Amino acid sequence: MKQVDLEFGLPAEKGPRVLTVTEAVRAAQRALEARFADVWIEGEVSNLKRYPSGHLYFTLKDNVAQLPAVMFRMEAARLKFTVDDGLKVRCRGRLSIFEQQGKFQLLVQMMEPAGLGAAQLALEQLKKKLSAEGLFAQERKRPLPRVPHTIGVVTSRTGAAVRDIIRVLHRRAAVRVIVSPTLVQGPDAPMRICYALRLVQEFGVDVIIVGRGGGSAEDLSAFNDEGVVRQVASMRVPVISAVGHEIDTTLCDWAADVRAPTPSAAAELAVAVHAELHEQLAVARARLGRAMARHLDAEKVGLERAVRRLDARRVVGDRRQMLDALAARLRELHPRARLLRDQAALEKLDARLATAMQEALRRRRRALDTRMGKLDALSPLRVLDRGYAIATRQDGHALRDVSEIAEGDELTLRLRSGRLTAVVKSREPK
Repeated sequence: MKQVDLEFGLPAEKGPRVLTVTEAVRAAQRALEARFADVWIEGEVSNLKRYPSGHLYFTLKDNVAQLPAVMFRMEAARLKFTVDDGLKVRCRGRLSIFEQQGKFQLLVQMMEPAGLGAAQLALEQLKKKLSAEGLFAQERKRPLPRVPHTIGVVTSRTGAAVRDIIRVLHRRAAVRVIVSPTLVQGPDAPMRICYALRLVQEFGVDVIIVGRGGGSAEDLSAFNDEGVVRQVASMRVPVISAVGHEIDTTLCDWAADVRAPTPSAAAELAVAVHAELHEQLAVARARLGRAMARHLDAEKVGLERAVRRLDARRVVGDRRQMLDALAARLRELHPRARLLRDQAALEKLDARLATAMQEALRRRRRALDTRMGKLDALSPLRVLDRGYAIATRQDGHALRDVSEIAEGDELTLRLRSGRLTAVVKSREPK
């Protein structure tokens, strides 16, 4: 029966056994792999090299020792985070020897960050990368339109978010809503969200709401996808991100022009100024009326002053007094011929002056009539003179659409000469 060398697995022989280098390395490799076939080793990554083949070569080190390591392409492709020098990791694999160089190394089959989870680390790395590119910069964010007419909504067609958004939008303003439905979770969700965003902006929307209702971190992960974040940042119109609840934050929120805590809040932000616009319009009308009244008063004062300056009787009276004084002086000097010439010239001057004063008065009156006509044309009450009426609800809101009032409600009709109270018996949409 042959004896076997237990250390190398080689037949035992009498006398010294001389091994080739290959035999020695392979024997050591088998012994090492048998003893350390599945180990976890923690250390800091250094000297990382990424080869075109997709393999990763690096060194794991601690305060005392270093261990060469390699992670082949198939295993490296499954990593959810980026490996960099200085990153502390835990590696699972087997210890072996690289035969051609006789190098002791760790063949890594699995790697995870020491501390943060892989998904969280990948998210932090992506956030840092996109932030460095300026995608989250405050100066690139655009203000929302003051009066949007068409609002795009990118979310699931079956979730509660789309119903909440449409309900709030239609309650607050008469806007057009275009829904571009998409998956919001799952492996295909990022691609579908990007497509829905590109599609909805082709319909001429003024602002886009993108998001979904609440869920776990895994449920919201599609809105942390790099492709989705870049798509949001590249949109031609402002984007409101409304992903999850108020405590949830995704990279999509950082890239959007405005972040809303919930889908309903996003709808309120999109048409927030509509309610204020009516108040501003009423204030502007009042200011315009006061300004026009002040302007008209000033014009009247100026016209009165001009009339007083051009009062023909006063001017003619003054001229007559001058003529009397001149005649008295001429009588003292007895130059009759000169007196006759001066009298003729004065009569012509009186006639020209009277004509000029009358023409100036007519021009002033025509200008006043024109301004009075413009002021009257701008008055909102002129509409009532033409037989129209203004219909308002009991809260004073002016009606623009039949959907704003129900059958049986009372409304007020303002006419040129007074007001009427009516009860709605039926509605007929346009």
